[in-house]
Amino acid sequence: MAAVAGRLFDLGADLADTSFATLGQGAEFTIVCDLPDSVGAGIVRAELQALPGLAETSVWVGPFLLPEDSSEAQRVTHRVTVSGGDRPGLLARLAEVFIEYDASIVRLDSHRLREPARTRYVVHFDVNLARARETPCLATIKNTAEDLGVACSIETV
Repeated sequence: MAAVAGRLFDLGADLADTSFATLGQGAEFTIVCDLPDSVGAGIVRAELQALPGLAETSVWVGPFLLPEDSSEAQRVTHRVTVSGGDRPGLLARLAEVFIEYDASIVRLDSHRLREPARTRYVVHFDVNLARARETPCLATIKNTAEDLGVACSIETV
């Protein structure tokens, strides 16, 4: 990860959003960045694959075109975390609640944590929720989590 970020810096990249996760025996590293006009996707791909340990990896480099100004729906207003034992359908049920209240899921991360006595699942939602719908939506999220027997915490951003 450090080598990739360092090489992008050397190429003149201005990093924006990044995400890193280990996935079993592998990892995924996603970087959105602005590059100088003189540095094309082919150059970046070749430079990254030349790094020690990355020659045999899958590297995708391409345009990620977004409007300059982000929409209000991309602003995170709340962070919702649910955790507990395995509950089939948990993600679907919570996502349905967000849809019902016109909330936008800006980011979602889920993790399966193996602990000595059990496996615990943790799901983090970063959402954009209109103030007018905040109270009923968050109450429904808490009730849904409770019905499924998982813990729920909510942070207003």
